[in-house]
Amino acid sequence: MRNGEATVAGRPPRPAPWTWLPALLVVLVALAPLVLPWLGNVDDQRLVDLDVYRTGGRELLEGRPVYDFVTPAPQLLPFTYPPIAAMLATPLAMMSWPLAQWVWTALILLTLAVTVRYAFRPALERLGGWKVPLLLALLTVACAYLMPIRDQFRFGQVDILLVALCLADCVARRPPWPRGVLIGLATAVKLTPGVFLIYLLLTGFGPGARKEQRDAFLMAAFTAALLTVLPFLVIPSDATDFWFGALLDPERLGANAATTNQSVRGMLIRLYLPDQLTSLLWLALVAVIAWYGFRHARRAMLDGHPTTAVALVGLMAVLLSPVAWIHHLAWVVVVLGALVGDGRDPVRVRVAAGVWLYYVLPIPWWGVTIKAAEIPVLSPVVGKIVQNGFGLGALVLVWLLAVWLPRRRATFPAFSGFPVV
Repeated sequence: MRNGEATVAGRPPRPAPWTWLPALLVVLVALAPLVLPWLGNVDDQRLVDLDVYRTGGRELLEGRPVYDFVTPAPQLLPFTYPPIAAMLATPLAMMSWPLAQWVWTALILLTLAVTVRYAFRPALERLGGWKVPLLLALLTVACAYLMPIRDQFRFGQVDILLVALCLADCVARRPPWPRGVLIGLATAVKLTPGVFLIYLLLTGFGPGARKEQRDAFLMAAFTAALLTVLPFLVIPSDATDFWFGALLDPERLGANAATTNQSVRGMLIRLYLPDQLTSLLWLALVAVIAWYGFRHARRAMLDGHPTTAVALVGLMAVLLSPVAWIHHLAWVVVVLGALVGDGRDPVRVRVAAGVWLYYVLPIPWWGVTIKAAEIPVLSPVVGKIVQNGFGLGALVLVWLLAVWLPRRRATFPAFSGFPVV
């Protein structure tokens, strides 16, 4: 025993329960300037995506077509998610608007903390004791100020919840749920986490495959299929409207050429090439990036680095999607955890700090400003590159995780960890 904290099976002591209270206070005080302005904004300018979810649930409860409504002006946003998402949003529709905002914001913060806990687990476990709550609080605050996470609070987005589901499903050591269920749920709610089905397929079958990955793939596929079929039995007209109508209309998601679309396709669209050439280039680049990213994600998992694998697959969800808004880059939290590792390698920590700073700054909007200045050469060339800064940065992150990080691990071996108990 040390200060009332026991060391078990060679692990550092667990934090005493009272140490979590000051950590919670640190988070609440540090995030109040970030969160409260949005909660106090005018009605049509706060948590506008939460309004979409809540309205979708309300339309379903009142028996109106889910995919025919748009939220009030000036937003005019339609419901763009699969019908199971509208079913899951019905509890939000039963709440008052102010209560729904507070509940959803608290859920975003909670799932961010869960994501940080899993992503930075090696560093947190190496410390142990009272330092764990404090470090977890500081890391949660730091990640909350990343621009993709700031947008979670600003718009009331769902992305960090999906990140937490996929990450926990992949890296939890002894999950109380059947592994694969959470990925199936995330895929059914928003299609982009479906890249994890590809990841589980690649790691569960073929040379060096793992049986637990194969079982997880089957469970994830079953869960996603079940939650996709269920709406056809409960709300068949809405399910038909989505899968045979709304899903096929990319303009429902917003202006694809907008700066906030940082996918490979978004960057190509902003080159304003002929549509057919843009499509051909996109398909070619998607094939190359997918081959490279999934190949290295599989290698990372088989080498015993599941967090790195999850980070790579998450980046695939952003880069390969036809539309990936800045808030979809919530996967940067997992990237930072993979880069930091156990925190003993100062080079990895400095690189992670640089990545953190890069995604804190509103770099794509700097590009918009440079383009608007209409300076010959500088505006059309440099402005365009900077405007695509987060998407190009995601490509660099793929290389960092796939090539640089394994080389760095070989130079500076990682902390061996503690036995699982």
